[in-house]
Amino acid sequence: MLKNKKILITGATGGIGKAISILFAQNNAELLLAGRSEKKLNGFKLQILKSYKIKISVYPFDISNYEETKKAFRDIFSKTRNIDVLVNNAGILKENFIGMISKKDIDHTINTNLIGPINLTQLVSKIMVKKNSSIINISSIIGKVGNSGQALYSSSKSGLIGFTFSTAKEFAPRGIRVNAIAPGFIKTKMVSKISKNKYSEVLSSIQMKRIGKPKDVANVALFLASDLSTYVTGQVIGVDGGMII
Repeated sequence: MLKNKKILITGATGGIGKAISILFAQNNAELLLAGRSEKKLNGFKLQILKSYKIKISVYPFDISNYEETKKAFRDIFSKTRNIDVLVNNAGILKENFIGMISKKDIDHTINTNLIGPINLTQLVSKIMVKKNSSIINISSIIGKVGNSGQALYSSSKSGLIGFTFSTAKEFAPRGIRVNAIAPGFIKTKMVSKISKNKYSEVLSSIQMKRIGKPKDVANVALFLASDLSTYVTGQVIGVDGGMII
């Protein structure tokens, strides 16, 4: 489904990032994997190459750092010249109640979850030259409904949804589609830090009565990256098992 598509994925070594990368590898994409740790990226690259004969390159940089992002983009452009799909997946979660949120956490969260994707999208969209290019922003269901103790996180993810709507309108005439995925309660390292009581409370709110898997998110990303979604843009697709019905 993704043959001959060059796809840049940020946060590629996280739970959802890994699932997206592996599923895209299964579908013959050329992968450009980005993340903060070069060691993790190279290890993950070798893991994928053991199973799939595809082209993979790695680009270690911190999405929250604009200078690092610009430098990585120059390297990407010099080697690839164009990108077909961008997956803005990198993100962090800092929990705290209003009145207790530090300036450091505000800067780190907003720079990683919102400003970083904005900066990278501005750069990458310049080299999206093929019709039906696709930008996929990984937001969160919390960005749509909010959650107690997650005002900072929900603000950053809600901002990413607004960014999705606006860029979808701007880029549509150029043949670039922009959509967002809003995962709900997904089994990742973020979820592993939640207390048993909170875990049970959230699980009970999910109509399908199970926690989501990273591959549930990856499957939707595959649809949005592929030619199956050529008439889909400006959408926010919830992957939450009916959590906010």
